[in-house]
Amino acid sequence: MLSERRLEVLRAIVQDYVGTEEPVGSKALTERHRLGVSPATVRNDMAALEDEGFIAQPHTSAGRIPTDKGYRLFVDKLAGVKPLTGAERRAIQSFLDGAVDLDDVVGRTVRLLAQLTRQVAVVQYPSLTRSTVRHVELLALAPARVMLVLITDTGRVEQRMVDCPAPVGETTLADLRARLNSRVVGRRFTEVPLLVQDLPESFEPDDRGTVSTVLSTLLETLVEETEERLVIGGTANLTRFGHDFSLTIRPVLEALEEQVVLLKLLGEATDSRMTVRIGHENDHEGLNSTSVVAVGYGSGGEAVAKLGVVGPTRMDYPGTMGAVRAVARYVGQILAES
Repeated sequence: MLSERRLEVLRAIVQDYVGTEEPVGSKALTERHRLGVSPATVRNDMAALEDEGFIAQPHTSAGRIPTDKGYRLFVDKLAGVKPLTGAERRAIQSFLDGAVDLDDVVGRTVRLLAQLTRQVAVVQYPSLTRSTVRHVELLALAPARVMLVLITDTGRVEQRMVDCPAPVGETTLADLRARLNSRVVGRRFTEVPLLVQDLPESFEPDDRGTVSTVLSTLLETLVEETEERLVIGGTANLTRFGHDFSLTIRPVLEALEEQVVLLKLLGEATDSRMTVRIGHENDHEGLNSTSVVAVGYGSGGEAVAKLGVVGPTRMDYPGTMGAVRAVARYVGQILAES
């Protein structure tokens, strides 16, 4: 275990390096921070931190920079989540409150996160596998053509055209709509197939073909939409950090194009806790020079998806964690009220 003083020295090194982008020396530390000890003592503490792998010397200058291990200890032990100012919170709320539908919510969230953190923002759409049914609408477009509209508790709307085997009367359509909603509203999508499997038998023989066709389309929609969807924004922000990437920014950009990689970075959507993955903790080699801050969002206290940011390991962790958490909370509130 590091002593309290050495933890303070590490905290000061991280803060200065993130703020100045320059390796930090003992003289600068004692001038900028009230460490209560002499430069010689700080030098000894820095030597001990270097021996234990928390800081490193990038070249022959006297300065030191944090390692992945140093950032990890900083995040776990030393960094509080920086609260947003009242003005920042109001700006988030007014920007997100203007959204008209789920696509708009996700799009605005990506832009907002990228602007607040000046990193790459990643937002996962709420997954249907973790959503519940709010309503199923059936609309007659032609004698044998019906539009099926599926609305989720997270505001997601899916529309499908259904070509029925025979003309459908308005009475039959209204009956099917009522019986379908009575069985599935408020239930998870994963439960729907079992809940509707015997529904055709409850109709007259002449209507069973139509009912089965509508249900098949509904279940196909659930299967199709279980694929996770992501939106990414602010990639251009990485160009401000060119010198933070050891060789080139290309591996980072290539990794960000792979949806599977990003989903793994964000982690399990059901986990609402904040996660911070630093440098080599990211499995994908192209992202070994980056850090990922992610948190779950959703309505009713349960996460239905994740959002987060990707940036260089030289990141303002307290500020980034605060922004990510605040945005996730507002998105959750919007979903709960939508």
